[in-house]
Amino acid sequence: MILAAEKGDITTIIGGIAPDWGPFGSLGNEARVMIEVVMAVAILICLGIAIWGAAKQRIGATALRDTFSAEQGKGLIVAGLTGVFIIGSLGTLFTIVYGMAV
Repeated sequence: MILAAEKGDITTIIGGIAPDWGPFGSLGNEARVMIEVVMAVAILICLGIAIWGAAKQRIGATALRDTFSAEQGKGLIVAGLTGVFIIGSLGTLFTIVYGMAV
């Protein structure tokens, strides 16, 4: 009687269910660099939105006494920082999902 567990290990199991990237598998390092560039640009845009919102909130609250502008600024701050958090978390989420081979 031959047991399957005798000749296999965890690498065989994980390697068998790991995703096959199909036509994107051959892109390799260039694809990773492009993704990093796109994510960096998106983070810079989100930080710009947060800074714009902070300026709008500050100017609206003090100089113009415009509560609508101040509330818009608060919304922009939250949206920008949320975008930075989500984009920053994507790398970790992809690593966890791919590492678990789900």
